[in-house]
Amino acid sequence: MAKASQDSALTGLKKAAILLVSLDTTMASNLLSNMDTETIEKISMEIARLGEIPRETREKTLEEFYNTVLAAKYIDQGGVDYARVLLEKALPTELAGQILNDLNTSIQQVPFHFLHRADPDNLFSFIESEHPQTIALILAHLEPTMGASILGKLSPKNQIEVVKRIAKMEQTTPEAIKEVEKSLEIRLSAIVSQDLESSGGIESVSSILNLADRTTEKGILENLEEEDPELVEEIRRLMFVFEDIQLVDDKGMQSVVKEIEQDDLALALKSASEELKNKIFNSMSERASDGIKESMDFMGPVKVADVETAQQKIVDVVRRLEESGDLIISGKGGGDEIIV
Repeated sequence: MAKASQDSALTGLKKAAILLVSLDTTMASNLLSNMDTETIEKISMEIARLGEIPRETREKTLEEFYNTVLAAKYIDQGGVDYARVLLEKALPTELAGQILNDLNTSIQQVPFHFLHRADPDNLFSFIESEHPQTIALILAHLEPTMGASILGKLSPKNQIEVVKRIAKMEQTTPEAIKEVEKSLEIRLSAIVSQDLESSGGIESVSSILNLADRTTEKGILENLEEEDPELVEEIRRLMFVFEDIQLVDDKGMQSVVKEIEQDDLALALKSASEELKNKIFNSMSERASDGIKESMDFMGPVKVADVETAQQKIVDVVRRLEESGDLIISGKGGGDEIIV
């Protein structure tokens, strides 16, 4: 009895820690990659504190995770009532109800959660006549893929207005979110009840534009640059990061390498993934790549700030060559689209 009570008292973070150490490393890494830095740090601390985990506790945590994922899938397919019918066929009624109540509470805390399952075309028709500030608030709370789809359908003038507002949006009060949700009365599903909600900002804009088609992205940034060049520079820096260099075509990579000092390249690669290192080394002669590897080996410990500065120099070269049409970057904007 005491054991059951102990299991039920486990915090969400501890359950997450138990789940991650119970999975194989690849699956655990995939789960962590979808979390923000703060959450990863908290879970990592919990993992460090874990002692020996009883087999029963481990199995119960995995079962709870499976049931929660199953419930979320059913809700996504047909709503809460549909999920309840299916879960009650597979689980005891009380357990099914508890899982759904916990999930429903979490869902209701997400602003505009009732729009997440909407078809982008229908959602666009629904919000296109709204004020740019309202559209900005909605897009800042949608998945970047859906946000990019809707942004691409707006008029060029509205695109600029919406992007500016998302970029300059910081924290939005629950009252402001509630007011917008109420204005979308027909689709209203829940009222947000929480403290200050982080909304928009430069990162939100860069995520959306990264998934927009190249024409939309370029048009928005060029027009916005006329009004606020510093803002556009900040957005661009977040839109293309060092690891994204893997997306550069092989011929373009050779052009990039020719413009980078050997010391900068060696420094930049100190924290790069093996995939990116191989990509760059394969674009060089064997002698040149051996020279870079030797420089890295003899470099010793370096400051993170110095590595990031060197990486930014390379990113700047890539961006300049892309703008001049001397290289192409594949994979942005979805699927196999090639961006010239």
